[in-house]
Amino acid sequence: MLGIGAFKQRMPSAENALPGRDVAMPVVNRHFISGRPIQGEFVGLKRVQFGMGCFWGVERKFWDLPGVFTTAVGYAGGITPNPTYEEVCSGQTGHNEVVLVVYDPAVITFEALLKTFWENHDPTQGMAQGNDRGTQYRSGIYCYDETQRIAAEASRNDFQAALNRSGFGAITTEIEAAGPFYYAEDYHQQYLAKNPNGYCGIGGTGVLCPIGIAQTA
Repeated sequence: MLGIGAFKQRMPSAENALPGRDVAMPVVNRHFISGRPIQGEFVGLKRVQFGMGCFWGVERKFWDLPGVFTTAVGYAGGITPNPTYEEVCSGQTGHNEVVLVVYDPAVITFEALLKTFWENHDPTQGMAQGNDRGTQYRSGIYCYDETQRIAAEASRNDFQAALNRSGFGAITTEIEAAGPFYYAEDYHQQYLAKNPNGYCGIGGTGVLCPIGIAQTA
C-alpha cells in the first residue's frame, strides 16, 4: 500500500479527481504591495505561469522584478474547476501551486523571467520541492504562446547542461500551454508581504542559468 506522501505524488485521473464547482473564488483585485490589479485583460502586457513549489515563496521572487506589472497565486495544470486550497493539498485535483506573472516585454525579457525561475528552485525533484511533497509542488512553466514555449524549452536544455556539470539529475519541469488559472484564496495572495515571517520552502541549486537563453531558440 502506498503511504499518504506517495499517494499525493501521483496525478489523479479525471474519474478520480474532485468535482470542484462552477463558482470562481472571490478576488480582491488589488495587489497588496503595488496596489495594481491582479485580475484583468492586461492589454499590452504578457503573462506566464510558473510552478516552483509553495507559491508563497515563489511569488516573492517575481513581484519586485522591474518590468513585472503584477503577480497573483493560484492553481493550474490540473483537472478540478475552481478548487480550494484544501482540495489542492489533498492531491485529488491534479493542480499545481503556480504564480501568474504579468509583465511588460518592453522592460523585462522572458529570458530574465526564465533565469529567475531556474535559479530559485530545484527543477529535478519531481512531485516535490524541498520538504514539501505532492503534485502541487512540481516544477512547471505554463506558456501563453509558441514563442514562450520555444524559449522555455531552449532554456531547459541549457540549464540541464549546467546541472549535469554540477552533478544534478534530470530536469522534471513540465512545459505546457497555459490552461485556466484559478485564483487562490485572498489570504494566499502576496502572503509573505502580509506575513513577513511566514514559511518559505523554496531554494535554488546554486547553479547559474546561462544568460541569453532565448536568443538560442
